[in-house]
Amino acid sequence: MPMIDDPMDRIAMALERMAPAPAPAPDFEAASAFVWHTEPDRLEPVAQISRIDLGLLVGVDRSRDTLLQNTRQFAAGLPANNALLWGARGMGKSSLVKAIHAEVHATHEALRIVELQREDLPSVARLLNFLRGAPQRFILFCDDLSFGHDDAHYKSLKAVLDGGIEGRPENVVLYATSNRRHLMARDMIENERGTAINPSEAVEEKVSLSDRFGLWLGFHPCDQDQYLQMIRGYCTAYGVKIDGDELYAEAIEWQATRGARSGRVAWQYFVDLAGRKGVRLD
Repeated sequence: MPMIDDPMDRIAMALERMAPAPAPAPDFEAASAFVWHTEPDRLEPVAQISRIDLGLLVGVDRSRDTLLQNTRQFAAGLPANNALLWGARGMGKSSLVKAIHAEVHATHEALRIVELQREDLPSVARLLNFLRGAPQRFILFCDDLSFGHDDAHYKSLKAVLDGGIEGRPENVVLYATSNRRHLMARDMIENERGTAINPSEAVEEKVSLSDRFGLWLGFHPCDQDQYLQMIRGYCTAYGVKIDGDELYAEAIEWQATRGARSGRVAWQYFVDLAGRKGVRLD
């Protein structure tokens, strides 16, 4: 190998060796779902998605129908809105997103879902570059989204909602879930209003973030009848046999010990029941 005397050439060669190789183009035909990772940037295919059938989601009919129609429009290349699913914990917000993806993917095979973690929001512009121009259509899914008063990650989210100078890619729509309607806790909003020089401007940027979602879908705590209906639906779907009075007594006791009643609590009771009955949940 010839000697290189020029220091600048040696530095350039050293930097070239240190630089990471360009990320390979994702194979979007490898799966219908992907998870975005950084360091290095990559889209990992998901072979088996953790989800339940759309028909097993009880008490969310209006949100289900609205989001399903929006997703069908998007998958067909028609105008569609970003969606914020907000409300009570354990009431099926993330389950609904995954179930609707499965429902629409059955008739629109080019539809993909990409999960983006909240802590990876600063990398969203790089993710959009992977997706922009691909022939597939992508639901960008951000679960359990919320921000603290000193959290600047929300600024990255605007790249998806507003798109900046390039605009949001035509083949991408954002579905986010949150326990908070305005994506930040009420006490944080009140604190900033009380301490800021200009209270209205102090929180406007963060509170208005939720206004950038075209669809707001609210999820509220279920009543006892809906809770029991969820469990009966699981029993029917998975073939678990149990006497009606026994199920009623056990299910009510289960939710009383949890101090809550929700779709998540219903599923947790059913998992326990299926295990005791020797039924596999494949």
